[in-house]
Amino acid sequence: RVYLSLCLCPYPQAELGLNEHHQNEVINYMRFARFKRGLCLKTVDSCFQDLKDSRLVEETFTVDEVIDMLDGLQTVVHSEVESELINTTYTNVLLLRQLFSQAEKWYLKLQTDVSELENRELLEQVAEFEKSEFTSSNKKPSADLIKPKLAPLNEGGSELLNKTVACLQEENEKLKIRLKTIETQATTALDEKSKLEKSLKDLQMIQGDQKTNANQDITELENKVAALKCQFEKTLNDSTANQKFLEENLVTTKHDLLKVQDQLSTAEKELEKKFQQTAAYRNMKEILTKKNEQIKDLRKKLSK
Repeated sequence: RVYLSLCLCPYPQAELGLNEHHQNEVINYMRFARFKRGLCLKTVDSCFQDLKDSRLVEETFTVDEVIDMLDGLQTVVHSEVESELINTTYTNVLLLRQLFSQAEKWYLKLQTDVSELENRELLEQVAEFEKSEFTSSNKKPSADLIKPKLAPLNEGGSELLNKTVACLQEENEKLKIRLKTIETQATTALDEKSKLEKSLKDLQMIQGDQKTNANQDITELENKVAALKCQFEKTLNDSTANQKFLEENLVTTKHDLLKVQDQLSTAEKELEKKFQQTAAYRNMKEILTKKNEQIKDLRKKLSK
């Protein structure tokens, strides 16, 4: 949650305590407000001038005539000022709407402090700032001050977004390390498989006609080795797919911060689940070791 308030500091040059871009936006709005204020004052002046031109044509007036003229002038001025105040309120609402719309695109919640709008010290600082910008200096409006729309937030301008991207990069590095670990385990399993296949072939050549019972063990070992190979290949493919998914998700995270956290959590759970499955490999290796011992016993029996 981000709290939006006008934090003014007593700088010697009547600065507002904002960065250059935001201060230029404030100056642009103040220029617009000064223009609208000037139009309102001209309208009020024209009301008095119209009264002078249309009603003050005689040298003497009765009290009733003066009251009537003042009442009419009051009605006209009241209407003009009320209309301008309403329009100013609506204009400020549109300005806030632009700011809030930009904030919502980044999942930010802005909050204003209405009590600060009547802070006399801050109002005086704003008046001093306006005087410094529009009276004492003859500055010309720059290109940034005459934009018809608010500029969107710069990429990387959000500290929250930077932290999230850094976190994702760190998670990506961790996933790469885990993938290398899985690849190493798979290579080891393939080497074990090759050794087992060689041992099986040697055993088949020695057994000859007496390999009927041993063939059942060999077939079982081959099936288990094939299942182990499929399991590791699936783990490698899933890990590679998850890595590509996270790398692509790193780009889209700039526009969907909340969703990416859920995706990372899901990816973490899937990886944890796959790592838990490696326990089956360790159990399988123990079974294969026992089968090797049985094969050695069969060799001894066959040699006898």
